[in-house]
Amino acid sequence: MTLHQLFLADLGPELELTAETLRQASFAVRRNRNDWLLRQRSRGVIEMIAHTAEQWLEPDNGFRALALRDGPKDTGWSPATLARGLDAFFRSITVESLEALVAQDLGDNRRLDDFGAGSAEHRTGRTSLAVGPELLVHLTAGNLPNPALFSMILGLITRSAQIVKCPREASLLPRLFAHSLAATESKLGACLELVAWGHEDRGARALEDQLFAEADCVTATGGDAMLADVRPRIPSRTRLVAYGHRLSLGLIARESLSPYSRKRLVRGMADDITAWNQLGCLSPHAYYVEEEASGSAEALAEELATELERREATEPRGPVGVAESALIQARRSTFELRAAAMASLTDRNLNRSLFFEPPASVRLWASAESTAWTVVLNHDARFQPSCLHRFIEIKPVRQWEEILRFAEPHRHQVSTVGVAAPDDRLPEIARRLARWGASRICPIGKMQEPPAAWRHDGRPALGDLVTWTDLET
Repeated sequence: MTLHQLFLADLGPELELTAETLRQASFAVRRNRNDWLLRQRSRGVIEMIAHTAEQWLEPDNGFRALALRDGPKDTGWSPATLARGLDAFFRSITVESLEALVAQDLGDNRRLDDFGAGSAEHRTGRTSLAVGPELLVHLTAGNLPNPALFSMILGLITRSAQIVKCPREASLLPRLFAHSLAATESKLGACLELVAWGHEDRGARALEDQLFAEADCVTATGGDAMLADVRPRIPSRTRLVAYGHRLSLGLIARESLSPYSRKRLVRGMADDITAWNQLGCLSPHAYYVEEEASGSAEALAEELATELERREATEPRGPVGVAESALIQARRSTFELRAAAMASLTDRNLNRSLFFEPPASVRLWASAESTAWTVVLNHDARFQPSCLHRFIEIKPVRQWEEILRFAEPHRHQVSTVGVAAPDDRLPEIARRLARWGASRICPIGKMQEPPAAWRHDGRPALGDLVTWTDLET
């Protein structure tokens, strides 16, 4: 199967984009949206999206085959890692989940079709209609494909014309998804345009400014520095929906460390670490373990290392760049030196004065002759971001509340907290985490598999895109 040249991004780097090209592309997708997409009912659009997602789950689907054939070279993920990530994403895209998203964010799954009213609106004599942007521009990041794909889905649900700007090195999967939508219904594809360029490309800033000038709403996903650069360049009449850098972590209650629970727990931890090679905002950087007895966290870390070694055989991480590999090696060396210093101190059995505090104990497990995976048991509970690529710290604490203090410097960057806790303790833990600032709390093993209706960074993903028209009766 080969891709036809439906989108500007299909033409490759030999195409010299200009502001006039983008202006004409904006006009074309807006015209197609107004002529066709705007007249469709929500249910029909959702059914087309869900059908496309279902096709991606078929082993012989041509777009899936291209993604698994060419994706590893473009993205660095192994075919197994890429397949698992795509399967988890497309399984979440169903008619039921998308209608639940519309109803959750807009009050009723018909609010994009007709004027309607909830009980409060009835009491004030009003009905209202939710309206999507005429032209929605997405600036996508290159670390994971899911946010870009889901942004396109949200734009179709709101019946918006869309231009999706991808990093040049990360355009393959968004292009494949856009082609699959066009294969389901060619008029869907006609309401989309995809473009790709690199941050350092000549004229890149001017091209972005042209997109901002055309857009009614811009969504931007990326690092905080990129968002800080984009914000002042957005025209005052244009809405910006921004998603910046986020971190996630795990919390394991002492009751989850029993031999029976631990086996299932270790599998879930490995699922979270290996999903997208730990590169997403929802991937854990560390697991805090409420230690029930001395050595229980160490036993958990050792079992996790064994599981990651097994996963490397069935779902290899794949190669990483020289800089990433060097960072992992350097971080490993730091922990190895700390572990050696602690061992030396113990062996010498030094007399400890009242004012002497021994260094925190450390133990490390790592893949042999590669940087494929690393597990560190670190009794220093201060939170520090991981160097990722399947590098995880296990941090024992006496009481789970200690993590709120140790992670406080990163409080406003925390997205997801994966929790393993008994049912009788979970509500109180969740309340404390919510008031502390976590926007998503989920079971360990599901951190990289949010439902379609999740509130990204605590905001209604669909609700942030629409405007409302009130009809007073």
